[in-house]
Amino acid sequence: MKNIFSLLAVSVVSSGLTIGIYEFYLRPRIGDPQTREVIYKESNPNAYQTANRRPSKFAYIGEGQAEASFADAAAVARPTVVHIQAQAGKGRSAELFGGASGSGVILTEDGYIITNNHVVDGSKEVKVTLNDRRSYTARVIGTDPSTDLAIIKIKDGTLKGRKLATAKWANSDDVLIGEWVLAVGNPFNLTSTVTAGIVSAKGRNIDILEGLYSVESFIQTDAAVNPGNSGGALVDATTGDLVGINTAIITRSGRYEGYSFAVPANLAKKVMTDLIEFGEVRRGFLGVTIKDVDEDVAERNDLIDLNGVFLEGVNGGSAAEIAGLKRGDVITKVNNIAVTSSPELQEQVALFRPDAQIKIEYRRGGKIYEANITLKGQANANNTVSKTKTRRFKDKSQILDDLGIEATNLNKEECSRLKVDGGVRIVKLVDAGLFSSINMEANFIVLTVNSKKVKSLEELAAAIFEAKGEVTIDGFYEEYEGQYSYVFNKE
Repeated sequence: MKNIFSLLAVSVVSSGLTIGIYEFYLRPRIGDPQTREVIYKESNPNAYQTANRRPSKFAYIGEGQAEASFADAAAVARPTVVHIQAQAGKGRSAELFGGASGSGVILTEDGYIITNNHVVDGSKEVKVTLNDRRSYTARVIGTDPSTDLAIIKIKDGTLKGRKLATAKWANSDDVLIGEWVLAVGNPFNLTSTVTAGIVSAKGRNIDILEGLYSVESFIQTDAAVNPGNSGGALVDATTGDLVGINTAIITRSGRYEGYSFAVPANLAKKVMTDLIEFGEVRRGFLGVTIKDVDEDVAERNDLIDLNGVFLEGVNGGSAAEIAGLKRGDVITKVNNIAVTSSPELQEQVALFRPDAQIKIEYRRGGKIYEANITLKGQANANNTVSKTKTRRFKDKSQILDDLGIEATNLNKEECSRLKVDGGVRIVKLVDAGLFSSINMEANFIVLTVNSKKVKSLEELAAAIFEAKGEVTIDGFYEEYEGQYSYVFNKE
């Protein structure tokens, strides 16, 4: 019996020692280089669906489903995208993408094609190569530098009755941040290239377009876009429908570095319609000076939150003034579409022509109001930036265009704070405008013209219109000390 107990004791000790050695020395640990942790999760077919959103067949791969593919959307989009060879483009956007070679999207079976203005700028005719490698000559129908878009058309008769594959427009207002998109174009002359990414942001202004009335409300994506993609298609990765026209990248190297930007389809469609119908873009205007709402603006104007677009000024006789809008109002919606930034407001208004009526929702004193506004016309940005010196200062009503500025009267609160009895704030300057050429900066406050005091926009326009020869503008900046003078010659 004694031997049995001894044997049992030895067995127990031996087993415990074996377990201890395994536990402390031999058992693999999570995180060890040789260890792989395998986690099993139950598939949930609704895992990536969100409320009030259309299902996407590429949004989630459930158990037993095939691997996600963008092949169907690419097959729809590729035949609608063409390669364009033209003269070298001009301007800042051309510097980002280059001219000479770009892309375009076929809009009609008989050969109307949309592309970027900087791709065809300076050309009357361009060479168009289809996805199937057939080539045609196309003429430039019209351009719109304010959106960097252009329309070209394959010459009549050269298609010989052949009907082209055309892009189907998507509603770009419905595009959601985080959705998959495809960029289709011809980077580096590599025809029919497709890249994938997601919508990173909407309503982006990257300050690349010149002109007083330029509209930048880009769709930002991380789909790889390079020189040659200009004017190509940004499409819904599930349907192949046209979401936008690829236009620009932010880069230090001249190549793709993570972000690309496209003109929204809704704005592109409106520009296309105008250029085909009229040969120019006809835009309606509210006649206001606007600013994004930040904490400083909200605090200074007793706003209840940071939503919407602040009206810094309302021009006399403008569509906005006639409808009852005032400085200090905050626009929150256009035709029931929320606007949270200046680019978004500009985009929504730019969808309409003069005399069109839109519904504006705005906030005043914490209360919400609505106004039906009939938009007015204004000189197209093409004319604003291309006026020659000899045509300047012939019409008092066009003085601000001649100077290349947006400006607004100082309000009572500003006059009190700045200790002046009136003046004009220069809100924005156009690169090609006269005031930018004399190195004036935005937020300059004009007090006198040729030593004559000016208290309003009307007095500023009259003083400059009546002046002869050399004109001296005096004033100051809030952020800098001292008085500043700028001189230019009207002759």
